[in-house]
Amino acid sequence: MPTTKPDRSVPYDSFLLVSFGGPEGPDDVMPFLENVLRGKNVPRERMLEVAEHYQHFGGVSPINQHNRELIEAIREEFSKREIDLPIYWGNRNWEPYFPDTLRHMKDDGKRRALAFFTSMFSCYSGCRQYRENIQEAREQVGDDAPLVEKVRMGFNHPGFIGAMTESVQRAADSLGAAPSDATLLFTAHSIPLSMAENCDYEKQLREACRLVAERAGVADWDLVYQSRSGPPSQPWLEPDILDAIESRHQSGTLQRLILLPIGFVSDHMEVMFDLDEEAAELCQERSIPMARARTAGTHPSFVSMIGDLVEERLGRREKSAVGELGPWHDVCPANCCLYTPRRPPGVGGQGTSGRPVGSKPSER
Repeated sequence: MPTTKPDRSVPYDSFLLVSFGGPEGPDDVMPFLENVLRGKNVPRERMLEVAEHYQHFGGVSPINQHNRELIEAIREEFSKREIDLPIYWGNRNWEPYFPDTLRHMKDDGKRRALAFFTSMFSCYSGCRQYRENIQEAREQVGDDAPLVEKVRMGFNHPGFIGAMTESVQRAADSLGAAPSDATLLFTAHSIPLSMAENCDYEKQLREACRLVAERAGVADWDLVYQSRSGPPSQPWLEPDILDAIESRHQSGTLQRLILLPIGFVSDHMEVMFDLDEEAAELCQERSIPMARARTAGTHPSFVSMIGDLVEERLGRREKSAVGELGPWHDVCPANCCLYTPRRPPGVGGQGTSGRPVGSKPSER
């Protein structure tokens, strides 16, 4: 455990990209899932079901390559802005792991880093847990482990909203229609209600969705959820994406559909499986014209937003936000996103959509 008190007067000397991690080959899949599910009461058969999703794509999750591409884009953005912060990368569940990255940073003489988490909305799993992971890694590294401070959430930054709005327009173009002539369903990772009650996840999501829909000129929109993975006895945020599509189809109100996974920053395994496979198959069966809008990825406006958030903390730029909530806090309060998982014994069974739960890939 570090015994020296972090010196916050030291200038920022590095940048850390914080992410989830994913397998990069068939032999990585089960060790990766064991990392993700460690301490959770998930039967082996459920784990094997999730493994099949990864094996369907050759055992390789796109998330690590997406992060490499994002790092290169950030490096170019920093160079343009003359931000002299070397970039490091650490993951929760796969290489490069946080302790290894912080040890590397320590060996390089780095003492204080700004971090960007690849999660745009506040909740335990998307923010606080990462902060806990990093603190645990600092304790493993020991004395002189670098201090890591995250930049604020950018869910309502004009760069993120602009990137998402352009993504909606491109999806509408692929349908040969205006955005106003389509139903727009925003998707985000579902979380347990007990987690949602202790964070601003839903509030931030709805604000971002509203801002994008308004700018895209879409009146018919809703926020739905995907990737639920808990036991059926535990309530999670709803409606499920497939249930929402089926309900609108049954009501006769669904003529064209755009899906925007606004809760994710890259087209990784969850997006590919839940939307490009399951949702696309349902839409095909129901003869619903559907386009899946792209995530932020390395969109120039998104990368520029990261540069803005860093420059804010360096004292070079005023905070920028659109909408009603204003710029989010830089430093999380002590009780921010507190969550103690309540895990009833056993998992499995059927969710509200009639599909097994506890068997979804998770990369957030």
